[in-house]
Amino acid sequence: MGLESSRLDPEKLFKKCDKDLFEFETTENVPPLEGIIGQERAVRAMDFGLKINRHGYNIFMTGLTGTGKISYARSVIEEAAGKEAVPDDWCYLYNFKDPGAPLALNLPAGSGSVFVRNIDRLLDDFKEVIPKTFKTEDYERQKAVLFKDFQEKRSSLMEELNKVALEYGFVIKRSGTGFLSVPTKEGKELSEEEYNQLDPKEREELEQKSTDVQIKAMDVLRRIQNEEKKLKDAVRELEHKTGLHAVGPLIEGLKEEYKDFPLALQYLEDLQEDVLENLSDFKEDDDDEEKNPFPWFKSRGQETATKYKVNLVVDNKETKGAPVIVESNPTYYNLIGRVEYENRMGMVTTDFTMIKGGALHRANGGYLILQAKDILLNFQSWEVLKRVLKTKEIRIETIGEQYALITMASLKPKAIPLSVKVVLIGNPMLYHLLYRLDDDFRKLFKIKVDFDVEMTRSLDNMSRMANFVSTNCHEEGLKHFDRSGVGRIVEHSSRLAEHQDKMTTCFNDIVEVIYEADTWAEQEGAPYVAASHVEKAIAEKTFRSDKYEKKLLELVAEGHILLELEGAKEGQINGLSIIDLGDYAFARPSRITSAVYLGRRGIVNIERESKMSGRIHDKGVLIISGYLGQKYAQDFPLTVSASLCFEQAYNGIEGDSASSAELYALLSSISGLPLKQGLAVTGSVNQKGEIQPVGGITRKIEGFFAACKLAGLSGQQGVLIPHQNITNLMLNKEVVEAVKEGVFHIYAVKTVDEGMELLTSVSAGEKNKDGFYPSGTVNYLVEKKLREYNDFFNRQPDKQDFEEETKNNGREGEILQ
Repeated sequence: MGLESSRLDPEKLFKKCDKDLFEFETTENVPPLEGIIGQERAVRAMDFGLKINRHGYNIFMTGLTGTGKISYARSVIEEAAGKEAVPDDWCYLYNFKDPGAPLALNLPAGSGSVFVRNIDRLLDDFKEVIPKTFKTEDYERQKAVLFKDFQEKRSSLMEELNKVALEYGFVIKRSGTGFLSVPTKEGKELSEEEYNQLDPKEREELEQKSTDVQIKAMDVLRRIQNEEKKLKDAVRELEHKTGLHAVGPLIEGLKEEYKDFPLALQYLEDLQEDVLENLSDFKEDDDDEEKNPFPWFKSRGQETATKYKVNLVVDNKETKGAPVIVESNPTYYNLIGRVEYENRMGMVTTDFTMIKGGALHRANGGYLILQAKDILLNFQSWEVLKRVLKTKEIRIETIGEQYALITMASLKPKAIPLSVKVVLIGNPMLYHLLYRLDDDFRKLFKIKVDFDVEMTRSLDNMSRMANFVSTNCHEEGLKHFDRSGVGRIVEHSSRLAEHQDKMTTCFNDIVEVIYEADTWAEQEGAPYVAASHVEKAIAEKTFRSDKYEKKLLELVAEGHILLELEGAKEGQINGLSIIDLGDYAFARPSRITSAVYLGRRGIVNIERESKMSGRIHDKGVLIISGYLGQKYAQDFPLTVSASLCFEQAYNGIEGDSASSAELYALLSSISGLPLKQGLAVTGSVNQKGEIQPVGGITRKIEGFFAACKLAGLSGQQGVLIPHQNITNLMLNKEVVEAVKEGVFHIYAVKTVDEGMELLTSVSAGEKNKDGFYPSGTVNYLVEKKLREYNDFFNRQPDKQDFEEETKNNGREGEILQ
């Protein structure tokens, strides 16, 4: 194969964007972007995920960072939510039957705040009306009648008792514990001394009479207590009747307003009953709190004011359509809410007004957007999210209670029914880990919205890229781009995508260039951003990050990193690898060497032996062994020992993109043919000798070009690449110009034979009809050497002893001919 047939023309090294394709002069006249560019699969999946309303059809948006997932999610979800109904408000109320389990009440959107005001006004009316009602003449008169009746009955009973006592010769006197019967004689009360002077028989008679009087007194006391109980019941009934007369009309008005809400009606009935049972709370003095001797306890007035409040945890009064909530800190309590506590003089207290709603409460009836990484990193957040999605209800619980870490009384609010569509945003690794390791995940997140990292470089997408640029210019107040500027953005997008016919969808990288190009245009005083400003922005952005690349080139120039760029050497070739620093990636030219010697050990990968290589690189070396065997050892065993090494590589090697270079070095060592040192090689190889495409092809070429430029371009330097990688070339202007001037070359090869011909200027050779390679060809020389190695072992008188000896001393194959 000739050099010219595989050498690439400059036109194939970079795909220029023709600015004449655009119908606008500047982006001032370009409408802003609607939707998202180049994500048809994701758009269709998202559209379906938002339309389907079935259990488990939550959404997981996956893709690399910077592909526009978050901004797209918010825009498309807000658009869909705007067409939906506004969900109910939710309140927590005091549970009069079970105070430890506050009630949950839902009302139509906007009605929650109205309900709060209604209850507050109702309580204010109670505080005003109830005291007045109990100060009316009618109430006082009825109460006085009850007390008068009681006094008359008690007086009658006391007269009856006194009459009986006088008949027995006693006088009745009241004491703190009841009645005392005091004996009399001739109408005069006896003192204790006089009583003791009586004769025993007389005292015995008086004691007997005293007992009879005490029995009668106990009966009267019991009847008086019954009358007191009747009085209390009558007063209570009067107060209840009077209170109902005051409270009833007020509550009946609210009942009429909330007649279509059974829970609200039941609450109002319970509230009315509780108010009537605790009317005294509304008749207390205004300075009740000042009289409280223990300020760390709530006064009766404070407790009453708290008990009848309404805790509005979800207020959709201002919401338009279904709510769209983006929770940036999805902790356990931020998701499901919490019961807060108040510290009063070292005593922790709480009540239902301290219940706070979480993101799930606010998103109920709408959409909740979460970052998958954030929710997985927060303790118990992922578990509680799955629980509420499975049970379809939000139940506020403390983590301490679940793990028995805290044993203290707390509220257990009633659960709130949940209807929400959760949208998780994460990278592909998280999606696949969850899908494989969490059985609940595949049941709860059935919609995968997968964002691509690239899109076709069609006229439509290029035009939409102009819309994207226009959007940023309008929203951020940037200078507008002319056609050349947009064209350069398209070209840079293709470079980021590493494909001439595609553009990147990592819009964050594009936005950075847009911002920075605007700054350079501003400094220059240009009215619009042109291609030169975009070029400047890209160059400066590279300059800020290429320190280590420049340091590496300095080491090459100073000779600390050995790299030969001229002449020819046997068993030595220049390979290309990528160093990725995260924000910047660049190529490092490396010397790859091969050593071949007698033995049966096969190919030794020095990186593998020193545990500095990855599994993919090790696989590439094993493939080389397979290639040698199938191509050259069909009628004799492959008997060879060889070693391969990346010289001056100390950080480990991974990937198979250098496997073709390693094979070329090995074939050079076996055949004795030197390889051109001005050529670098990248590409993987299979067992059939076909060169396979690799990644990072543009940066690899540019990295080797930079090294050649330091040493001086001779016109003989260049890079061998897989022919499939031609469409991946988006080389910078300097390399393209060098190729155009003929001082640097890019060769595209399909097979190992083509590569060897380019590297050695010797024909690879194909087998003739007799099954032999033409004399002097690369394959002839390789096969010849391998046969010689095999014949050498066949001539050994005691091959087993030879193998055992070389194995024991660790010098297998080190035989000098």
